[in-house]
Amino acid sequence: MKLVRGSGIIIHPTSFPSPFGIGDLGPGAMTMLDYLAASKQKYWQVLPLHPTGFGNSPYATLSAFAGNPWLISPERLLEYGLLTHDELSNHPVFSEQRVDFGPVISWKTSVLERSFTRFMANVNVFCQLHELLEAFSHAQRDWLEDYALFAALKAAHHGAAWTEWDTDLAARKPEALARARKTLVEQIAFQRYLQFWFFSQWADLRRSAQERQIAIIGDMPIFIAHDSADVWVERELFQLDESGRPRVVAGVPPDYFSSTGQRWGSPLYRWEILRETGYAWWIARIRRALELEDIIRLDHFRGFHKYWEIPAEEETAVHGQWVRAPGDDLFVAVRDALGEVSFLAEDLGYITQGVNSLRERLGFPGMRVLQFAFGGNASNHHLPHHYTQDDVVYTGTHDNDTLVGWLLQCSENERRHLLRYLHTSEQEAATELMRAAQASVAGVAVLPLQDVLGLGSEARMNRPSSIFGNWEWRCAEEQLTSSTSNRLAEMCTLYGR
Repeated sequence: MKLVRGSGIIIHPTSFPSPFGIGDLGPGAMTMLDYLAASKQKYWQVLPLHPTGFGNSPYATLSAFAGNPWLISPERLLEYGLLTHDELSNHPVFSEQRVDFGPVISWKTSVLERSFTRFMANVNVFCQLHELLEAFSHAQRDWLEDYALFAALKAAHHGAAWTEWDTDLAARKPEALARARKTLVEQIAFQRYLQFWFFSQWADLRRSAQERQIAIIGDMPIFIAHDSADVWVERELFQLDESGRPRVVAGVPPDYFSSTGQRWGSPLYRWEILRETGYAWWIARIRRALELEDIIRLDHFRGFHKYWEIPAEEETAVHGQWVRAPGDDLFVAVRDALGEVSFLAEDLGYITQGVNSLRERLGFPGMRVLQFAFGGNASNHHLPHHYTQDDVVYTGTHDNDTLVGWLLQCSENERRHLLRYLHTSEQEAATELMRAAQASVAGVAVLPLQDVLGLGSEARMNRPSSIFGNWEWRCAEEQLTSSTSNRLAEMCTLYGR
């Protein structure tokens, strides 16, 4: 789809209101869609929707194709008779403000297992669901069988990385895989069941968004976690040693967020091998993403031009080198296979003219962030007077502090520049930053829900380069007030969004 002038909100489903300790695709999701519609939003942006591993980061997932099972709504399973009211009413008392992932995952696993046991024990009662599950499994077999086996093996190894498994399993020796499929047949079936429900519930939610004329902006990390089904299955596509461990890893050099850079630890691609396959893995990945979302935000877009290669033995990202990536070649192959795809380029950080030229040749909108606008002078390209209709402006991203939090800790020079530029007071600065985004010529303006609600640093989603305490923020239903919705709707009307 083509981006049209409008406004959007970033909120990940884990942050939705829910009584079960984590947001999901149930009633809380519908409440959020209604709030977006009442606020006259045309876009809803999410973080990656895939299963998460250590640290619970949606940017370091166990699969580039599977869905996050912790987003499955127990209440929707209740509607099908797969759970009982007692099983849901006896849940632990969870925080409404934060996701405590350990207890949440433990409880939710037990509930989902209970629903699966009931599903398998009553084939006649759930015969139609069994048929739908079989159809789903057949349609998604290209990735689902490998992922289900990977997830079952990971559970059997108590979460250990695949390089810590038996050598034959890690190397995917056919005899070892055959034994595992036989031994773990029930756990593999459970993993297929979870994927069926995630994608069924997401499809329902996406239809509801379409009914409200809300387009979904997804998020695609450029790199894949080493401990993932993708790397385990497609070892030849990644720069690994004989034991399967990365030779070099991804990251970015020192920047705004960190003086030592960011060492992500993800293995780097063997682009020459991918090119020989016609970029088949990337095409399959993007095709899958288009089943979930309308627009794909390409995280770390500059990595498609050149990426920062860090020797695996380095503990930080300081010592690395820029290496050329395929650039146009990849996206020409994607267009030839899938037609025109709506991409949004995350082009933040130190961006060269080569990166800008690549984005412009491909016709992808770029990002501007108001929190980055006031640290220099009038030439700063994040300032609204530099925007074009091809830009997407954000007050902040999931990696930034909230506007309220940022305004409390930004430098005095930034604060003075901001107040002069917007001709406002410190008390009104957060509201006026949102107004500046909405009033700008940028085609799309996107606001984190935390900024719309006027929340402080306690609601920050992520602190780059920190391991713990991220991805936990949750929104309570009573925070979704008509006053904040009406204020945003009024801005959208006033500025033609």
